[in-house]
Amino acid sequence: MPCEAAPTPNTKDRFTAKRLTRDEGRHLLTDAPLLELGARASEARFARWPEKVVTFVIDSNPNYTNVCITDCQFCAFYRKPGDREAWTLTVDEVLAKVDSAASKGATTVLLQGGHNPALPLDYYLTLVRETRKRFPQVTPHFFTASEIHTMAQVASLPFTDILDRLWDAGQRTIPGGGAEVLSTRVRSRIAPKKGGPEAWLEVHREAHRRGFKSTATMMYGHVETVDDLLDHFDAIRELQDMFGGFTAFVPWSFKPGNTLLEKWIKQYKGPNMYLRVLAAARLYLDNFPHVQASWFSEGKPTGQIALYFGADDWGGTLFEENVHRAAEYVNTISVDEIVTLIREAGFTPAQRTTEYEIVRRY
Repeated sequence: MPCEAAPTPNTKDRFTAKRLTRDEGRHLLTDAPLLELGARASEARFARWPEKVVTFVIDSNPNYTNVCITDCQFCAFYRKPGDREAWTLTVDEVLAKVDSAASKGATTVLLQGGHNPALPLDYYLTLVRETRKRFPQVTPHFFTASEIHTMAQVASLPFTDILDRLWDAGQRTIPGGGAEVLSTRVRSRIAPKKGGPEAWLEVHREAHRRGFKSTATMMYGHVETVDDLLDHFDAIRELQDMFGGFTAFVPWSFKPGNTLLEKWIKQYKGPNMYLRVLAAARLYLDNFPHVQASWFSEGKPTGQIALYFGADDWGGTLFEENVHRAAEYVNTISVDEIVTLIREAGFTPAQRTTEYEIVRRY
């Protein structure tokens, strides 16, 4: 499928000429009038990407196992080894899911799972090799940073060796999931077995050094403070300065259903906080080319509004998704609906690849 290069960004963005300070970031996340913040973020978006194009990817997000030993308090999806509801797919079963996604036109499959110590390294490498071999039109956007650490521990290898082997198998991108909020305080509270922020950052740092591209995500709305959010912004902005390996920033709000954190979350902060985070990110993360609107986690109307708060990408079709479903949050969409929603919002829809090359304009 032929691709055109992404529109050339305008690097002379007057909002990124002077980098925002932490105090300015705090103001954006707390006190800045929301509509003024959105207008400023929208100006920054159009200064970088002057065309009224909003991209999306046709993708699916299956899982290969729900077995996990990490016990994250925000996760409703995982089951401990031996649980009657625990499951692990064979290589052929995973490839059948890739086949199903490819038959629907998917060009990306985001594959992730629990931290399952029973799976050998060859299982993961075979998934990459066979996806590349059988479905050359599909990008294997596989395995988060914490899964890569799990592979390394099981194989008794440095995680850098895992990255090298994934590269040799044909993988070129990794998803940004598992970051939650990159704050020592937050991660020690909600995911202590994952390690501090450096555990996530070091995988992406070394991946970018090797030529991988990845996304940076943030799941907020649980135990974080504004300073924790700024720690996250500072960490990924600094890493992006080093290699420019992040393609996009993708924030979403925590879904507490069926999780250990559920009793601590008194009230969903709503779309206003989401739009504030999104707009602040567009201004603060001045070295990130793309900011993604999460129709999936925030709802389709909020996704449309997000296009006026700094977002230039709609995300994906997510033909299959099980993690939010386990938290009793389900949202689905078709390609035709994406095209319609983007047009209704006043933009031109364009299908993209994992690395933001445009495949088709609508």
